[in-house]
Amino acid sequence: MTNTGYVYLTGAGPGDPKLITVRGLETIRLADVIVYDRLVAQELLAEAMPGTELFYVGKASGHHTLPQEEINALICDRAIRGRTVTRLKGGDPFVFGRGGEEAVYLADRGIPYEVVPGISSCIAAPAYAGIPVTHRRLAASFAVLTGHECAGKSAASVDWTWAAGAETLVVLMGLQQLPVIAGRLLAAGKPPGTPTAIIQSGSRAEAQRVLSGRLDEIAALQETERLASPATIVIGPVVALRERIAWLDEELGLPLFAGRS
Repeated sequence: MTNTGYVYLTGAGPGDPKLITVRGLETIRLADVIVYDRLVAQELLAEAMPGTELFYVGKASGHHTLPQEEINALICDRAIRGRTVTRLKGGDPFVFGRGGEEAVYLADRGIPYEVVPGISSCIAAPAYAGIPVTHRRLAASFAVLTGHECAGKSAASVDWTWAAGAETLVVLMGLQQLPVIAGRLLAAGKPPGTPTAIIQSGSRAEAQRVLSGRLDEIAALQETERLASPATIVIGPVVALRERIAWLDEELGLPLFAGRS
């Protein structure tokens, strides 16, 4: 395979195109082929060389442009042809991005690749909402889980007793399953009054919205407010700090109300 190309598994960051890493931007500019996801900012694609092949393979709830197996095959096919391929993924490729599966696929076929980490929404969205995931007096640790695992399963693989014990719990891709997630946490012993926030389009100033309230009320609040995906859910005492350090809201001149967006 002397003529085999090269693959970059690149994290595009949480949404704001300015939050991509220097190396991530380099891989966009180097690419002959870019295979990109739904949450990748269009401004980043404008950095590609003229003539770069662009393949949209975005996934939304209930609709996948291409199955993962076909995405793997597409990346591999272009690399075997000697092309430089950038697989551009929202957030970080190894945080619920299936980048691990793609890396294994390439490794098994002897295709050289580089993993370019990105800023994950699990830390960026809370930060842009004025919520630190850790705080010396409130939370010495945080846990991250995917909300997708709830859908269509007769039994959850998440240990909800463990999840309920997390000082700060961040849930990605969990908006549709919010009533289930909240219910399981409450059943596992999470206090009903635990501060909780939903962050829509975290880090995108023009689209970010935040809804906050108690854990036992957040699903009902969401029924009224109807925040949309992509959304990051944060559960824990650190959420209360938003009332004091929601810097983006202040920058944009937005009011702060608990339980309102």
